[in-house]
Amino acid sequence: MSIKRKVKAVERLFEHLDREISAFQTNSGLHCVAGCGKCCTKPDIEASPLEFLPYAFQLFLNGKAEQTLEELRQAGPVCYIYQPLSLTDNQSGSCGSYQYRGLICRLFGYAATRNKLGQLQMATCKVIKEGQQINYSKAVENVSNGLKLPVFSNYYTRLAQIDYHLGNKMAPINQALKLSLEEVINYYAYRPYPRGIKRKSLF
Repeated sequence: MSIKRKVKAVERLFEHLDREISAFQTNSGLHCVAGCGKCCTKPDIEASPLEFLPYAFQLFLNGKAEQTLEELRQAGPVCYIYQPLSLTDNQSGSCGSYQYRGLICRLFGYAATRNKLGQLQMATCKVIKEGQQINYSKAVENVSNGLKLPVFSNYYTRLAQIDYHLGNKMAPINQALKLSLEEVINYYAYRPYPRGIKRKSLF
């Protein structure tokens, strides 16, 4: 499967997930706090290269793939895409490329994991749990009574069906971004560029 087709397949999966999350938010009343970037600053977030393939492909089309790859090689553990509000308050901010955020970024807060008994347990942040206690408690109860919400394992399984290797390879988030960019750059090293993109315009 070509890179472009993989990107389209990942984007379709994300569109389906976004609809599921929107429905769950409507039913539960839960929402992220505007300007909160606390979950984005966790240094131990892991992701797969495949979930960032649309982001990497977009950078490639805009001629920024090589530059971003070099910057990622020097980046620390906090997500490269995250943009803090200020140097003194790195837990307030936003995603620098929200449209192309990864699967882990979309799922966290509005999805569930399964415990050893196969029961669904919501995976959300402390900010939501403590700041929206009533809605959170209701949501937990409703989920146990059958309210539908996305499930982490289901979506990662569907992601891996697009590309088994790239979808199953979990790495620290900036390493995943780096691997995704390398995948796109290497793919086009000896292939024609996408229609309308000239090789010399990218560098």
